[in-house]
Amino acid sequence: MTTQTATVLYDAPGPRARIRNRIIAVAFGVILIAAVAYAVWVLDDKQQLTWEKWEPFTQADMWTTYLLPGLWGTLKSAVLSIVFALVLGAVLGIGRLSDHRSVRWVAGIVTEFFRSIPVLILIIFAYYLFAQYAVFPSSQLAFAATVTGLTLYNGSVIAELLRSGIKSLPRGQTEASQALGMRKSQSMLLILLPQSVAAMLPALVSQMVIALKDSALGYLIGYIEIVRSGIQSATYFGNYLPALIVVAVIMIIINFTLSIVATQLERRIREGRTAAPRAVVVEAPPE
Repeated sequence: MTTQTATVLYDAPGPRARIRNRIIAVAFGVILIAAVAYAVWVLDDKQQLTWEKWEPFTQADMWTTYLLPGLWGTLKSAVLSIVFALVLGAVLGIGRLSDHRSVRWVAGIVTEFFRSIPVLILIIFAYYLFAQYAVFPSSQLAFAATVTGLTLYNGSVIAELLRSGIKSLPRGQTEASQALGMRKSQSMLLILLPQSVAAMLPALVSQMVIALKDSALGYLIGYIEIVRSGIQSATYFGNYLPALIVVAVIMIIINFTLSIVATQLERRIREGRTAAPRAVVVEAPPE
């Protein structure tokens, strides 16, 4: 009697299919290596890989004058906009679940409106609006416009994430809280919100990464962030490609670190939920 094993998602490839897959993999690898080698050759021929192009990044002035102030501008606008977006998203998300139809309509219109507008348009509109009415000092105008645009867009996206996260929870959660005599606000704050936030944590982290990258759009209104600082340094030292590569590496490190932290946080939350209570052993008193 012979036993057959099968995979769940796809059928196991046969001998010919395995040979074909190996040939395709090898051919793709050769083409990729050739493309990388050609790119390196072209860059070297254009003298973009010489030490003179990379030497400025070993100097402290490069970092203190250009890159670090730009990095601080990126982190400052991204963190502040995410904090405001979380507050705005919570208000709009809960508003879309309200028992009052007028509240649901207003929250829904605001959410869909700002979700439909590109971030760049929101930033430019906020910039000219603040400048027209002198809402902020001129030195903080670009920063305020960047944070406002990121907050409105990401807040509307987070609102929809929050609403869908709460809707995905079993209806028995709400019914059980009502049976205990809890008001809807208590049920939302104590039962539904904590569970929905844990469920949508990966999506929230993805939105934080998007906000971090979209902060570079402030470059168009004169906001000093990492991309603008990198281009300014490249204009001074004449090393555009190395400057962009360094900026890209910095952004990759930040986003990768953020993803790792979110993964660990999500794992801790899930382990805390699934952890079984420890048994307490009580010894009988001696007779």
